[in-house]
Amino acid sequence: MTDYSHQFDRDDSMIEHDTEMVAPSLGEVLPRLEAESPRARRLGFILLGAAVLIAAAIYGVLHLMSAPGQVTDDAYVGGDVVSITSRQGGTILAIRADNTQQVRRGQPLIDLDPATEDVALASAEADLGRAARSVRAANSSVDEADAEIAQSKADLSRAEDDYRRRKAAAAEGAVSGEELSHAADTLATARAALNLARAKRAQAASSVAGTSIADNPAVLSAIAAVRRAAISRSYMNIVAPVSGVVTQRTAQLGQRVAAGTPRMAVVPLDTLRVDANFRETQLRDLRVGQPATIRADVYGGKVTYHGRVLGLGAGSGNAFSLLPPQNATGNWIKIVQRVPVRIALDPKGLHRNPLRVGLSVRVSIDTSDRSAPFVAGANPPAGGHEASLTGGPKIDAKIQQIIAENLGRPA
Repeated sequence: MTDYSHQFDRDDSMIEHDTEMVAPSLGEVLPRLEAESPRARRLGFILLGAAVLIAAAIYGVLHLMSAPGQVTDDAYVGGDVVSITSRQGGTILAIRADNTQQVRRGQPLIDLDPATEDVALASAEADLGRAARSVRAANSSVDEADAEIAQSKADLSRAEDDYRRRKAAAAEGAVSGEELSHAADTLATARAALNLARAKRAQAASSVAGTSIADNPAVLSAIAAVRRAAISRSYMNIVAPVSGVVTQRTAQLGQRVAAGTPRMAVVPLDTLRVDANFRETQLRDLRVGQPATIRADVYGGKVTYHGRVLGLGAGSGNAFSLLPPQNATGNWIKIVQRVPVRIALDPKGLHRNPLRVGLSVRVSIDTSDRSAPFVAGANPPAGGHEASLTGGPKIDAKIQQIIAENLGRPA
C-alpha cells in the first residue's frame, strides 16, 4: 500500500511558504489604499457634481431658448378632391387622362359624342338667320308702307281737286249731280286708302320701332338660342378645372353617362393642408397665424415642412358625426375631445417634397405669440374659381357673321 503522508507534508509546507510571501504584500497595499480612498472619493464626487451642474445648465439654456408650443401626432394631410362630372349627358368617345397622371388646368380629360349637339347648334344658327331676315323684311315693309302713304296722298290730292272742279261746274249746271256724286265717292275712297296705308305703316313699324338689328327681340331670342346650343356643345369636351393629379377614374370608352355623374377626380397637390386634431386641453394658447412645423412619416421625419394656423374647427369630431353621442344619460363618462386645427403649408416645401392626401404627419405649433384671434374672422374660400362656359369670342363672331350675311352685308 502506497504511503502518501510525505506528499501531504510537502504540500502544507508550500502553502505556509506562499502565505508568508503574500502576507507582506497585503500588509503594504492595504494601508496605501486606505490612504488614497478618501481622496479618490472626493474627486469622484467633484466630477459627478460638475457633470450634474453642466447638464442642468444645458437643460436650462435649451428650455429658455425653446418656445412654448403644442405637439400632436393625430394629424393628417388634407386637400380638395375636385370631382369631374359632365354637365350634359352623352356617350364617351375619348379618355385623355388616367389615374396618377399630372394634368394642368384646362387640359382635356373626357370627350363625349357631340353629334346631337352639333345638329342643335346648326338648327339654332338657322333660326338666327331666319330672325335676321324677318327683321330685314319688317324694315322693308315700313319702306313699302311709306311709299303707299305717298301714293295715297297723291291720289287724295287729285280726288280733292276733281271734286272741287266738279262742284263748281255743278253749281253752274255744267255737270250733272251724278258726276259730282262719283267725284265725292272717289274723294272718300282716296281718304280711306290714305288711312289704310298709314295703318299698314304703323303695323310694319311696330315690330322694328325703337330697335336695331342687334337688339331686336326676335334676333335676341335667336342669339340666346345659338349661345345655349354652343354652351351645350362645349359640354361635350370636359377639361380639368384645376391642376393636379387624376384619381378615382371610373369613365370607360363607349359608356353612356348622365349629367352630374362623377367620372374621375383631380387632387391639386400644390394647395394641400394639414388637419391636426388637438386635445381640447391644448387649445388654450392656439391662435390664428402661429407658425407650425410639420414632419411627414412618409419621409421618415427627415423632411420638415413649415406652415401657419388658418383656424380652428367649429366643433369636435363627435359633434359632427353621423350619430353624435347623447351625454344626458346615467352612464356618462368624460372623454377628452379633439378639435381639428387647419394648417396651411408652405407651397415651396410641397414643391420640393410632394405629399399625398391622407398621409400621417407630426405637428408642432409655436404658441409664443398669442395676439391673434382664437378663430379666423375671414379666410379666403378654398378651391379657387371656375370660368363659366358662355361660348366665348368665337361664338360672338359667328353670331355677327350670321346676322350680317342674312342682312345682305359683308361679314
